[in-house]
Formats: sequence, structure tokens, C-alpha cells
Amino acid sequence: MNKLSLIRNGIIKENPVLVLLLGTCPTLAVTTSAINGLGMGVSTMAVLVCSNLAISLLKSVIPDKVRIPCYIVVIAGFVTVVSLLLQAFAPAINEALGLFIPLIVVNCIILGRAEMFANKNSVVDSALDGVGMGLGFTFALFLMGSIREIIGSGGWFGINLTADLIDPMAIFMLAPGAFFTFGCLVALINYLSKGKAIKKKEFGCEGCPSASGCPSASKGGCAQ
Repeated sequence: MNKLSLIRNGIIKENPVLVLLLGTCPTLAVTTSAINGLGMGVSTMAVLVCSNLAISLLKSVIPDKVRIPCYIVVIAGFVTVVSLLLQAFAPAINEALGLFIPLIVVNCIILGRAEMFANKNSVVDSALDGVGMGLGFTFALFLMGSIREIIGSGGWFGINLTADLIDPMAIFMLAPGAFFTFGCLVALINYLSKGKAIKKKEFGCEGCPSASGCPSASKGGCAQ
């Protein structure tokens, strides 16, 4: 896989929100406006790139049995740095995002890329993977935030777009509007890809380390 593909996959083919359906909690919670979605996406991307770099560098010295706790410590360190930077230079965004900035520590996208990619690949590839996944996450949040802000309040980045033409639909600023927008975007991606975007994984016994001695393996399924 070439370097450009590493970035492109995270944005389009393996978009963490719209294709892999990861990180839905912050996606639904903070996308009440385009600026909030952009702020959360950029913050997460910064942590993702830095943590991928650090974990790729340290993968040979991190004991296998405690790698997940080590990943969390590394991620938590970068989240703290990002949180302090937001408090210093973007206090309004920091206040709007609130608890969801510290919760980046347990974002499944970041921990998943650390375990599945950074732990197995070079520093450069890990950094590019972080950039691609981060851009895909930022794009999805920005798109959702823009749709909800325009329909829900009639504005976008403080610019009045539709408030004088039609009555804003305030429900889009609430939780039901978040779920509806998210569902529509996922359905659109699935329609445009003719059902190939949202990949369903088959669970079998092939990858199970106990398959050789498991009586259920010969029957085509796992009893556990």
C-alpha cells in the first residue's frame, strides 16, 4: 500500500464514522454546530497522529501483556496536552466540547488504530494512518455539524443562511436530530457504494487460537 492510500483510506474507504461506525458517542454529542465538529475532529486527529507515532516508536519495548494500559497512558498524555492548548488558545471551543475532550482517551478509533496499525507498522506509515483517520473523522463531524446547524438554527459559522427564509427545525439541535442526521449520512454512503461500504464481518472459528481443540469448530460455530 502506497503512502497516499494510507491517507485516502481513512477519509473515504475506511471512514471511521460513516463506514466503520466508530466514535459515534462524540459524533452525536458535539455536532450541534460546524465549529464544534471541526474542533472535536482536529483535537482527535492531533491525539491520533501523536499517539500513533509514539506507539510505533515504542512498540518494541512495550511488553505484550500490558500493551493496552501502556497505550492508554500514552494517549492520555497527548489528550492532556491538547486539552491545555484548547484552554489557552480556544477557550470557547474547549467550553463547548466540555467533557468530550478528556474522553478522547477512550475513543475507540484511537485505541483501535494503536492496536491494529501503529503496533505493527513503521513510524511514517503510522503517522499517515493517523492523518487519514483523523481527516475522515474531522470530515464526518464537520459535515454532521454543518447540516444540523443550518437546518436547526438557520445559520453556519455565525452567518445567517436560512433563518429569514424558513423556520429552523430546532429538533436538529437535539439528540433526535443527531441520530436522524447520522442515519441519513450512513444510508447515503451505503447507497452510493451499493451496499459495499458498511462491511459485515463473518465470525467463525478460523482465527480462534482454540479452534484446533474445540468440538464446536467442526460444527461450524462456537459454543461460547
